[in-house]
Amino acid sequence: MTSSSQLSDVLHVLLHMAEIDGPSTSEALAAAMGSHPVVLRRLMGGLRQSGMVESAKGHGGGWVLCCPLARITLRDVHEALGAPALVSLGFRETHPACLVAQVVNDSLGAAVQDAEARLLRSLDGVTLATLSEAFHQRRLAQGHAPHRLHEHHTP
Repeated sequence: MTSSSQLSDVLHVLLHMAEIDGPSTSEALAAAMGSHPVVLRRLMGGLRQSGMVESAKGHGGGWVLCCPLARITLRDVHEALGAPALVSLGFRETHPACLVAQVVNDSLGAAVQDAEARLLRSLDGVTLATLSEAFHQRRLAQGHAPHRLHEHHTP
C-alpha cells in the first residue's frame, strides 16, 4: 500500500509562503518540499484554480498567496489537490462472487467511508492561520530566529 504526502507537502509549502514577503520561486519551494519544481508546479495548479495562490513568470516572479490564511481550511487544500483518498485499505477482489469477501469488503468499505468523513470534518475545522500560529508559538518556545525559506534544509 502506498500513501501520498501531497497534502502534507503542500501545507508545508503554503506555510513557508506565508512567512515570505513577496513571491517564492518554484525552485525554492520545491527544495523546501524535498521535491522537483515540476512536481511542485503540478500540485500548485489546483491551488491556483481554487484561488488560493497565483504565480508570475520571469524575473522577480514566483508563487504568492491570494487570500488570508484564516480563509483557507485544510479541507480546502485537500479538495484543491483533487480530494485524494485520506484513508487507504486494500480489499481482496480475487473472488468477487465469494459471499465472505463481499461481507468483509462491505464492512471495511463502510469503516473507510466513516473514517474519511470524520477526517474531512476535522480538516474543515483547521485553517492555515491555525497552523501558522502553532508554528510561531513553537518557534518562539524553542528560541529560534525568524524563519527564512533559504535556510530550510531537507534531510
